[in-house]
This record gives sequence, C-alpha cells and structure tokens, in this order.
Amino acid sequence: MASIADISLSAAINLLSALAFLVAFAVLRLQPFNDRVYFPKWYLKGIRGSPTGSTAVKKFVNLDFRTYIRFLNWMPAALHMPEPELIDHAGLDSAVFIRIYLLGLKIFAPITLLAFAVLVPVNLTGNTLEEQGAKNLTYSDIDKISISNIPFGSDRFWAHIAMSYVFSCWTCYSLYKEYKNVAAMRLRFLAAESRRPDQFSVLVRNVPPDPDESVTEHIEHFFCVNHPNHYLMHQVVYNANKLAAIVAQKKALQNWFIYYQNKYERNPSRRPTTRTGFMGLLGTKVDAIDHYTESIDTLSKEEAAERESVVNNPDAIMPAAFVSFKTRWGAVVCSQTQQTSDPTIWLTEWAPEPRDVFWENLAIPYFELNMRRLVMTVALFFLTFCFMVPIAFVQSLANIESIMKVFPFLKPVIQEPSIKSLVQGFLPGIALKIFLAVLPKILMAMSKIEGFTSLSSLDRRSASKYYLFILINVFLGSVITGTAFQQLQQFLNQTSADFTKTVGSTIPMKATFFITYIMVDGWAGIAAEVLRLVPLITFHLKNAFLVKTEQDREMAMDPGSLDFATSEPRIQLYFMLGQVYAPVTPFLLPFIVIFFGFAYLIFRHQIINVYNQQYESGGSFWPDVHGRVVMGLIISQILLMGLLSTRGTETSTLALIAQPILTFWFHRYCKGLFESAFVKFPLQEAMVKDTLERAVEPNLNLRVYLQNAYQHPVFQDNDFEKPAVVDDEEDNPLIKTTRPTRRVGKSESETGGC
Repeated sequence: MASIADISLSAAINLLSALAFLVAFAVLRLQPFNDRVYFPKWYLKGIRGSPTGSTAVKKFVNLDFRTYIRFLNWMPAALHMPEPELIDHAGLDSAVFIRIYLLGLKIFAPITLLAFAVLVPVNLTGNTLEEQGAKNLTYSDIDKISISNIPFGSDRFWAHIAMSYVFSCWTCYSLYKEYKNVAAMRLRFLAAESRRPDQFSVLVRNVPPDPDESVTEHIEHFFCVNHPNHYLMHQVVYNANKLAAIVAQKKALQNWFIYYQNKYERNPSRRPTTRTGFMGLLGTKVDAIDHYTESIDTLSKEEAAERESVVNNPDAIMPAAFVSFKTRWGAVVCSQTQQTSDPTIWLTEWAPEPRDVFWENLAIPYFELNMRRLVMTVALFFLTFCFMVPIAFVQSLANIESIMKVFPFLKPVIQEPSIKSLVQGFLPGIALKIFLAVLPKILMAMSKIEGFTSLSSLDRRSASKYYLFILINVFLGSVITGTAFQQLQQFLNQTSADFTKTVGSTIPMKATFFITYIMVDGWAGIAAEVLRLVPLITFHLKNAFLVKTEQDREMAMDPGSLDFATSEPRIQLYFMLGQVYAPVTPFLLPFIVIFFGFAYLIFRHQIINVYNQQYESGGSFWPDVHGRVVMGLIISQILLMGLLSTRGTETSTLALIAQPILTFWFHRYCKGLFESAFVKFPLQEAMVKDTLERAVEPNLNLRVYLQNAYQHPVFQDNDFEKPAVVDDEEDNPLIKTTRPTRRVGKSESETGGC
C-alpha cells in the first residue's frame, strides 16, 4: 500500500521527467534541423519554409541566444489563438476534441475546492483507521483523509451523500452547457462551411439485383423515378482492393527508381546497383535502374490487366453507390428518409467526405456486415475478459508483498526504503501503461473487420471498444478484484460483520494505485507527447537513410492526426476516476485537475503546430463523449451506494437511489434536445445554403464539380469507362431503362422525368 512518502517520490520522479521533457522540447524546437518535426502542419499548409542561414552551422543550430531566453513563449502562444481562428486553422473536430479537456477542468476544479473544504475535514477527524490498525488492516496516511476513516454507521456519511448530489448536479450542469455549446458550434460550422461534395451526396447500400438492368442502370432508374427533380448523377462502388494493392506497390518502386535515377545523374561515371532480395540487402547484385525499370513495367502490365478486369467485370461492381443531387435539400431528404416499403434495401445515409471514405470496406457485401459484427462482438467479449488475467498478474507484481512471494531472492533489495518507494509509487502505473500499449491496434483491426465505411466511424467504434475495455479491466478490475486479492488473507479470517467493515474501508484504498497511474500517464506521458521523441528520431533516421525524393521527405514529416480512438477513452478514465473518488478519496482530485489543465495546454499547441487533420466530421463524436461521461457518473453513484451500504448506513443510503435515475433522465433529456444536430441536417439550413449559392453562383456546374469526387483513388489519375448519365440540360422526358416489359406512362412523360 503506497504511503504519502511513496506518492511524493513518484510525484517528484514524474514532475522532474515532465520538466525534463518540456525543457528538451523548448530547446529542440528552436533548432532549424528540427523545424519539420515540431511545425509540420505549417509546412503541409505551404505557409512555412525551411529555415535558412548564412553559414552551414546556422542551417542546423540556432545560434541566436536571445531565443533561448524566451524558450517558454510557446505556452502563451498556444493559448493565444481565438477559437474561431483555431477552427478555421485546424477544423472543428480538433477544436471540439480539446474542449473535452476544458470540460474536465470546468467540472473538477470547483469539485476539488469543495471536496477539500467539506469532505477532507470530515474524513480526517474520523480516527477509525487508527483504531482498526491493531487488527492488522493495511492502510496508509492517504486513507486517513478518505471515507475509510469514518466510523461505522456514523452520521458523518450524510456529508458524503450531500456532496455526492452537489457533485452530480454540477457535473450535469457542465455537461448540459457544453453539449449546448458544441451543438451550436456544429450548426454554425455547417452553415458557414464552404461547398463540399458530401453536402450533395448520399451513400446508397444494398441495392437489390434486377434481372433486366445492371447495377448502374438500376440505380439511375430508381432515383430518376423517385427523386426526379433532384437526382443529378451517381458513381458506383467497385471492388478495387487488389488493384489498389498493385498501385501502392508500383508507387513504392517508382520512388526507388527516381532515387537511383537522381543518384546516377549526380555521378554518371558509375551506375548504381542493388540486390534483388530483402530490402535490397540480400540476393543477386544487379543494375538498380534496369531492375526497377523492369519491375515497374511488369507491375504496369498487371495493373492494366486488373484495371480492365475491374471496369468490365460486372461482379466487380458492388450493390452500392454514391448518389449526388442537384441541391443540398435533395440530399438531405434522401439521406433522412426510407426509400421503399422494404427497410432492408435501398439503404441511404450521409456520404462521408471523400477523404473520410474507407474504400476497402465498401467492397464488403452488405449482408455480411451483421455476421461480421456479431463475430467481433463475441471476440471483444473474450478479449476483454481474457485480458483481465494478465492485467491482474501485472498489478499483483506491482505490490511489494507479491513480488517478494514470487521472487524471494529480491527481498533484501526491495526492502530498502528508496527501492520500496520507487516500486510502490512508480511501478504500478508504468506497468499498466506498457501493458495497454498494443491494445488500440487490435481494436482498430476488429473495427475494420466489422465493415465501417468511413475513418471517422472506425475511430468512434474503436473508441467505444477501448472505453469498454478500460472500464472493465483497468477500472473495475483494479478497484474490485485488486482490493479483494490484496485483503484476501484478512477476509478469510474475519466474521461476517467485520468482513463488511473491511470491504467498506479497503475499496477507497485503491486510489493510491490510480494516483501513480495519473502521474505516469497524465503528467510525464503528456509532456512526452509534446517532445515527440519517437517522431524526432524517426524523421532524422528516414531523412538520413531512406528519403530519396521530396515526396519521401513529406511522408517522413507527416505527423498524422489526433488519435481519437485511443485518446478519448483514456480521457474518459480520468473523468471516471474523478467522479468515483470525489466523495470517497478527495486527495486524488488535484492530480486529475493538473492532468486536464496540462493536457489542454499541450494538445492545443499540438493541433496548432503539429497534427494534420485526416478528415472533418464536424464534431460528430460529441454525443459519444457526453454519453460516456454520464455513464461514468452513474457508475460512481452506484459504487458509492454499494460502499455506504457496507458502512452501516443502509437507511441513509436509500437517499442515493434517486441519483442514478435522475442522471439517466438527464442523459435522455440532452439526447432528445441536442443529438439530432449531430445526426441530421435541418432542411431549412439546406434550403438557405442552396438559395444563397444560386444567387452568388448562378452558372455553377455541379456535374463537373462532383463527377470525380467519389471516384476510387486508383481511378482518379486514369481514364476509365464511366457509366453514362442523363444530362439534366437535355430535353429527355423518358427515363432510361432496358426493361422490355415496363413502359413510362403519359403522365410521367409529360413531367419531364429526370
């Protein structure tokens, strides 16, 4: 059980680590040769260029010592950019993401002050743990200011009940205000947003087969009949996954060819050579230019054959398409309505923006999706509960007594006071962080197997899985099973009355483990984020050995985007810890507040200077964020009820029953009030944007604007046979169809059709 001395040592280690990371970052970011690592976003936007110097040394090292005096000016600079400018610079998704940290500050800063003013004095004067110390109950000085120090059946628990209601009310108020603000931000963003292809397009899936028409003809006929005044065009979905793999392989070979060609031009007296084996290091030695020329020619033939097969093979056309309309109003109506009496066919949804499309999953037949998701749900269940065993083992080894039992030869070393403090105050948090490092990639792979068609939906689905995993394994596994195993020896030798007292006293004691985790992950870990040590080393290694062309340099510099699938569930863990331990162990709350404040500063800097947004969903993930914070709040309320019921306050605990019910009602209220802004687009707003666009750009040709918007990337640089479309300028009253037994009536012909 970690004591205040252990926590202090851990705090010192993590604070010094964070300070070292920040100082290293402040110095490294000033060096010209690191400029592309710490300011890549400005390079990708074309605003920033490589630093120049009068001498070779100045191109690599900053010799202006005045800049080192102001080495911390990046902190106020990160907070200086106004939010509207931040949205314009980084996008609404990034701006809304960092508001999660701001929400944490708004919730927990007042709660911390109130908890220390009210609950800490109440807990500290309980003196129960000192009386139970003679019974060999394990506790630390931190537990003396927790609820464990309150006497059994004491009226002091009414303070915790009252504060629980106050904390819940403040949390719900903060959530309501933030949900309202983010919903308003999203609607303003969509109303002010410039023209994008997804505003006019819907994704249509599960197109039923027709014996008389091809997929593209069937789609065109259906929308000409059912959306005659608004349908514009469509682009069918091809299964081009194999072609995409060939194209990617060919691009890699072309990059090597350019590299060796440039090398030969610099030294024409010597032809460059390479080897045909692994990474050009093994195998037969050959002329590099001739080798890559031959390899590219071979792949070009394979690409042409596969391209021809995709275009001409009817089986390569999937029963899905991106359908575009003449107006936003038409796209809104189509995406938000059921197309036929059969709800399983002609399924429509908003098309993701082109850079958000995950093309590989569009080739999955729709009828496979439910089976895939069922299989992945079962797999997630087994993964979650199978992971509990190794996590419990890792946490048990982080306990001094357990280590001495497993490794008795380490007993003399571990019993040294400094080593003991290090193990109990630092090892548990770092062990858990390392153990969870590989999990997000597994969960993302599972989400891809489920068949989601956009990168944003993949991120949200993976985040949901990761949150469930953290809730069950990290939180519940640590609090419940961890405490039970630690006190198992005492539990077996106690009477039933003493057993309930011990459970009520020992559950809050797990707070010390989470304090060490917060300091490792939330302090030192966040400081390491701004240092970008791995990207720094990787960039310079690539730049020295692998960069062959300017395209390679851009790829080496590319920082990627914010990892929502991993970051958001980790933030939710901090929300849950604060909510659970606020009325139980208030000592944990300052660590939570420091995390949210520090992380807000760091990530605001990162989205301004580093991360390049991969897609823009308009903050559509906020309902998930709100729902998970509410779920954590309800869990904390239920756990508090269970805890107090073991402390001889069964009657007063009944006062807490209304809390989770009211919180769930609050969630349903917010869901009904705000969620539609994140899943639907108002018809009125669509009509306003259409009317304004017609007035400003009366000659806009939408067909030209949209014709290649949702074309598979492997076709974008090549001409291929596209399905014919009806020209809306053409006087063609008949709806094209190849069905010999179906005719268009006179009334339909006179309307003008499509």
